[in-house]
Amino acid sequence: MSLPTASQPAATWWQARAWQTNVALLLLGLLLFLLSRHLVVEYDDYIIGFSGTSGWSVWCYVLASFLVLTQPANRSTLPIILGVAILCRLTPLFGDAFLSSDVYRYVWDGIAQHAGINPYRYVPADPAMMALRGASEGNIFPAINRATYAHTIYPPFAQMFFWLVTFISATLVMMKTALVLCEGITVWSLLWLLRALGRPREQVILYAWAPILIWEIAGSGHLDSLAMALIGLALVARYQRRPTMTGIFLALAVLTKLYPLVLFPALYMRHPFDRKTSTVKHGVEWTMPAVMALLFAAGYATYSSVGRLVFGFLGGYVEEEGMTSGARYFLLDLVHHVPGLHQVPTAVFLAFSAATFAGISWWAWQSASPAIGQKASIATPLKEQLHAHQAAAFLPPAFALAGALMLLFSPHYAWYIIWLIPFFTLLPVLPGLGYVMGFFYLYTTALAAPGPKMFLANEILYGILVATTCVQLASIYVPALRLSFWQSQQPVLLAD
Repeated sequence: MSLPTASQPAATWWQARAWQTNVALLLLGLLLFLLSRHLVVEYDDYIIGFSGTSGWSVWCYVLASFLVLTQPANRSTLPIILGVAILCRLTPLFGDAFLSSDVYRYVWDGIAQHAGINPYRYVPADPAMMALRGASEGNIFPAINRATYAHTIYPPFAQMFFWLVTFISATLVMMKTALVLCEGITVWSLLWLLRALGRPREQVILYAWAPILIWEIAGSGHLDSLAMALIGLALVARYQRRPTMTGIFLALAVLTKLYPLVLFPALYMRHPFDRKTSTVKHGVEWTMPAVMALLFAAGYATYSSVGRLVFGFLGGYVEEEGMTSGARYFLLDLVHHVPGLHQVPTAVFLAFSAATFAGISWWAWQSASPAIGQKASIATPLKEQLHAHQAAAFLPPAFALAGALMLLFSPHYAWYIIWLIPFFTLLPVLPGLGYVMGFFYLYTTALAAPGPKMFLANEILYGILVATTCVQLASIYVPALRLSFWQSQQPVLLAD
């Protein structure tokens, strides 16, 4: 069963029409815009609270997404989606970053580089940096977190991005604007992939209207936006079976935020692919890992004048966040609450995590690369759906690797999970919706405080994940409970 399209026969009076979809979408878009504008108000005056704003935003997002994915659309639907997305991002763009102060460090690192100083060399409060405190517009230095003891943690390509943005303007608004523009690259990548997969382009609403992105990128200005843009380009290149370009974009994503490295097993093609004959050849595909290794070496060499300080605050952050002690891992903490398992060591949990990633990597290894000699035509929007499914076989393992990292790592900050949303847009499964929106809402409530409250928040969040997974499986495998939308997604997205 396919989703309704404008080319289908005219609906009878009781059936939905595309113009009705658009009118309802405009009303929901207006509500999301008002909520995004209200977010700025909540910074200074408590009215319904951050949790009230986020809660209503989630409902608006869910209703709009369900509407677009199940009802007829026409050529006006996508412009409405993109127009509302832009307006919602403009409302918090010009305000201060109240929910996180990381963006101030981005601007500071750019300022340091323009002064000829390696950004990894000094902490912001070092006397050697005194002269730079007045080098930017706005109140940048006083807002920097960990200014007295933490060298910058951001990898080399992130630093190059900071240099470029502050070359244009060393301001908070310019940095946030550049990161919102990076979302445009992500949206382009998603639209390209949706079309190639034979999916309605309107499905991009799952990314464009996600309130967590409005809050964390346009509002707080998080660097993850650049990483998502590069991951999106890497997915397009991998779909086209271009290992060199895949390696370039994935390496730059890793040199922006380290976590995209977990995607390597899914994006790697183990055998060379002859684009002229569309055939998988004998041998080992080495260009992607070689390109990545070269870019890693070049990136860190660029800032290597500081020696081991080029890795910045990474070791301190690992220690501070309880990654070595095991204090931050919710699943390990949950095991410790089971009678008789209070003393399970962190090493056991880390071994379990390693085994999990090994299993998913093996799945990626087996499913994402066709066998030698197999005809594997490059899929385009004009070719058959079967070819699209074959070319996109890497997407489920990639989503699984990204999701496993978040579930095992159990992040304490909402911006860490936003890179899951592009995958969810391409593979719209109910557990993805439950996890991302549940995380977003819970971490705007009083349960976000570290300690017992955060443990309760995670209990609720992982409970939502289990429940939505059960519903998803039932909708696929129990005929009486099947929903037409999930059936329409199954051939390309959920088939073996």
